[in-house]
Amino acid sequence: MKISTRLLCWLFFLGFPVGSFSQSGPVFAGARTAAMAGAGVNLKDVFSVTNNIAGIAGMKKIALGAYAQNRFNLKALSTVTLQGVYPLAKAGVVGLEFSRFGDKLYNEQQIGLGFAHQLGTVSLGLKATLYQVHLEELDSKRTIAFSFGGQSEIIPNLLVGAYIFNLNQSRLASYQDERLSTLMTAGVTYKPSQKILLSLQTDKSLMYPADFKAGIEYYIIDKLAFRTGLSSATQTATGGFGFRARAFQLDYALGGHSVLGVSNYLSVSYQFD
Repeated sequence: MKISTRLLCWLFFLGFPVGSFSQSGPVFAGARTAAMAGAGVNLKDVFSVTNNIAGIAGMKKIALGAYAQNRFNLKALSTVTLQGVYPLAKAGVVGLEFSRFGDKLYNEQQIGLGFAHQLGTVSLGLKATLYQVHLEELDSKRTIAFSFGGQSEIIPNLLVGAYIFNLNQSRLASYQDERLSTLMTAGVTYKPSQKILLSLQTDKSLMYPADFKAGIEYYIIDKLAFRTGLSSATQTATGGFGFRARAFQLDYALGGHSVLGVSNYLSVSYQFD
């Protein structure tokens, strides 16, 4: 706890947005997204349950995913998530997520349930998240946050998307009107070929400056992809790779910061026939 507190103090002293290193709201999931610096609002996979619920609308098979991240080699800044999607024929797709951030002294947990539906080239999704913050020797606070997202292919291979977490601005405590962070995300993704994906995204929290993100994915062969990305707010560069074999996918990402050090991200997912 002393190490974590000291780190957060240094982050504040150096002018970094401390809230982006704790959770205090949504974080991206999946090492594919992590390798592209979090620019995943337009991706369509099981981790879209977290990144943009609209992204699961076109999924035709049951899928499960697991994701783990460790920032700057500190246990207190670790996150573990589980995601699942279940298609309901033509009615739409249901998504479920479990997430835990932190350690024994301080942790944040989320349970989310969402639904997405596709109408032509437009996908829409809505999610409710039960959010709990726990601080040892004090008390746990719980609240429910609602999220809404959309994706649209405006021309072939050009996708735009937007997502807002905690649109109801739910409150964690009445003291000083403490509220869960509200995050608005918008981005554009373009696929100039089947092997290349380019992604641009902006995240804006009500409490922090905008974060501009850019990511690239390139499949050197059908089963192996390399990715890289940049984030302006956290001043980090990321990179990673992905391997897919039929219904199984493995992704890894590495993030580097000149002051704070290295972060690691790993995810696996599987689609059932």
